[in-house]
Amino acid sequence: MESIKTIVLLTLMTLLMVWVGGIFGGVDGMLIALLIAAVMNFFSYFYSDKLVLAQYNAVEVDEHSAPGLIEIVHRLANKAGIPMPKVYIVPEPIPNAFATGRNPSHAAVAVTEGLLDLLDEEEIEAVLAHELSHVRHYDILIGTIAATIAGAIAWIANIMQFGAFFGGGREEENTPNPIIMILLSIILPIAAGIIQMAVSRSREFMADEGAARITGHPEWLQSALIKLENYNAQGLLPEATPETAHMFIVNPFTGKDISFASLFRTHPTTEQRIERLEEIKREMMYR
Repeated sequence: MESIKTIVLLTLMTLLMVWVGGIFGGVDGMLIALLIAAVMNFFSYFYSDKLVLAQYNAVEVDEHSAPGLIEIVHRLANKAGIPMPKVYIVPEPIPNAFATGRNPSHAAVAVTEGLLDLLDEEEIEAVLAHELSHVRHYDILIGTIAATIAGAIAWIANIMQFGAFFGGGREEENTPNPIIMILLSIILPIAAGIIQMAVSRSREFMADEGAARITGHPEWLQSALIKLENYNAQGLLPEATPETAHMFIVNPFTGKDISFASLFRTHPTTEQRIERLEEIKREMMYR
């Protein structure tokens, strides 16, 4: 299912780029856009994880620089039956975490310094188990590519706005109607939100359940989610963007998500996640 989603997203991006190329340059524009889309598809598959890590200034750590963290990830990876991923720390005080990469053999997990300071060891273990569940379920591939696609769509929308405001006085035959360009500059970000919704909210529930079963303690993740939700309501991760928000364990825009874009949120509410974990906990108790 995740492979099908990936193909659909890449196809949508390609068609969108070709369509916009046709608006700006006719057949020649479509061919140029097709070439650009092919390069972006290749890049998003093989390198977008590195781009996301660089965006958040993530620093790779090892058993010498962060022995405790590495030991936890190594133990959880063995339990999950996946290769040991690379481990990164994001030098930010806002607590959060994400996973990225195209498959379990090319995966990375990242946590912020704020998360390591805020949570106790059991809660940190639960958060990391959640991220490794994403890795095991190949969620990271679809999430990373979705981030790249959403960013590309936002970029196209900006071009539309720029062209509408600065090219509206031109009357060449092939110049797009400025009113249409303004409308598209509004519609395209909504399309980006819909694409991010394609990264189903169910994957967060699946990763929560995976974390509960890997650690054997659903209450650890419940406690971590409550702390993360409360803290993130007070501060905003500086480098956070709507295009990558779905990759984090909790929405980095918590408490600020009051716009129309909230209709396209990719995370279930923390209350829903805690209730689901409570059901899992009861199930595990009666086994």
